[in-house]
Order: sequence, then structure tokens, then C-alpha cells
Amino acid sequence: MKRVKKYVLTGMLLMLLAVLTGCGTREPETGKKISVYYVNTAETKVEVHDQYLNTKTSEEQLEETMTFLSTTPEKLEYKAPFDMGFQVLDYEVEDGKLVINVDKAYSELSVTTEVLVRAAVVRTLTQLSNVKYVTITVEGSQLYDNAGELVGWMNAEQFINNDGNEINTYELVKVKLYFANADGDKLIAAYREKHYSTNTPLERFVVEELIAGPSGQIEGLYPVINPETKIINILTKDGICYVNLDSSFLTVVNNVSTEVAVYSIVNSLVELDNINKVQILVNGEVPSTFSNSTFERNLDYVTTLEQ
Repeated sequence: MKRVKKYVLTGMLLMLLAVLTGCGTREPETGKKISVYYVNTAETKVEVHDQYLNTKTSEEQLEETMTFLSTTPEKLEYKAPFDMGFQVLDYEVEDGKLVINVDKAYSELSVTTEVLVRAAVVRTLTQLSNVKYVTITVEGSQLYDNAGELVGWMNAEQFINNDGNEINTYELVKVKLYFANADGDKLIAAYREKHYSTNTPLERFVVEELIAGPSGQIEGLYPVINPETKIINILTKDGICYVNLDSSFLTVVNNVSTEVAVYSIVNSLVELDNINKVQILVNGEVPSTFSNSTFERNLDYVTTLEQ
């Protein structure tokens, strides 16, 4: 366990950072590369920049990474997440769980900026071997989001990144997903709560999460869609969601029939307010093996976890 009573940057780490940020594109010959996430100056998205860890022990690497997160590189148009008007008071890591305690100024961040700070911090720090989860406390008190929900422990998977240069604002969403039972012949509903980029259509987020499979936090849920499946595109119009997948979707996993896989997508998407029906395409065409071209919710395949 490591505890720092006050967040003090050592002279060695400051000198290291000066070397890294003052040498332009020159890279050190040795050192482990790490992706450090910063908040852009407009505070609309997070951006990644490579840094190099030149310390060896896990405790030293954590301190070095905290230094990167607290010091904005001079030549980058980013803001370091710990250099945005609040102070880190102390931090403690034990059994892979890192608690970062900040002062009350953190509570004055805007809703969007606060989520971006969390995204940058969590995505950066969970790359370290001794950090699996991160939580933030405000002067020792638990952190709650703008909806009044406890933030709790976070890992990188809770923050979905959006490719491209669009505004990358994060929003907390709770969706109902349908995964397979042990036999692969029924569907079981489970809720998933994550921050996702608002540039990503919610229906695409739902299908991506189905492909990713169960989180493992609930026993008795199994993957329902081949994880090799790629989304070609997804479009919703007049209450119908058109889901175009590649041919990997037709390769079943865990004895799950294509029909069950279809209704995992359909039932999950129809849970969204703007969707009433779903058409699933494979490489732009309705497969001849499908019983229908357009599907509605079907709860005949749904069961519950055995107690």
C-alpha cells in the first residue's frame, strides 16, 4: 500500500518531465511507453499523448504517472487533468484499487469537464500494473455525479472513446441488454451502466456492448454474438433500426442459434424509446436463413437467472 499525505512532486520527476516536454519529438532510448490522456483546451474531449516511464518499481511508476497528469506539457494544446483548478490532496493504492482524494474545488468543475477529467485519469492510470480500478473522493467524501448517483470504482472500459475529431462529450447511460443462458437457447436481461461518447449513436453503443459480451459481474450470463462480428453501419429511421453486420455474425458461439442472437439484438434495441422494429442485414443483405426481414420484440426467448 502506498499513501502520500500531501501531493508533492519530487525534484527528480520534475526534471524528468522537463526533459520529456522540452525535447520536441526526441524520444528517450529507454523507458516504458504509456498513453497519457489530457483534456483539450476547449474542454470538449480527451486526447492522448505518449510519455515514457523511466522508473522501475510500481510505486515509482505511479508517482511518475501522477506527475504527467498534473503538469501540462508546454508545447501541447491540452490541459493536464490534475491542473484544472483543483488540487490532489493525497492518494492511496491497495490491492489494485487507487483512491485519489481531491479538494472541494473539484466540485466546481462543469459537468462535461468533470467527466472528461475522470476519463483521462482512469484511462491513463489503469495502464499501470498495480492499478485496476480508480475512485475519486472529495476531501474524503465519496463522489456523486450530476444525476446524484455514486460514481464508485472506475476502470477504462467504463469510458467509451470516439474516433475522429468530433466533440467527444461523455454521458452516463443505463441500457438493458439480453445475453444468452448456459444452454444458449434463451436470453437473460441485464442492465449495464457506462459513460459513452454522445457522438456515438446509442443504438450502436447497445450493439457494441452485446458484441463485447457479459461483464462477468453477474454469473449465468454468456456471450450471445460472435465477438469477431464487425458493425458496418447502424441507422434508425421512422422507428426502424437498420443494423448492418459483417458475415462473422452468422458464425454462432456457445451453441447460440442465429435466431437467439437476432433477438438479443432486437430485444435490446427495442428497449430504446426511439426504436419499435429492427432489420438485421449481413453485408448489406437480409440472409436467406432469416425467418423475417424485420423483427419486433419477442419475449418468448427470455428467461430469468436460476436462483
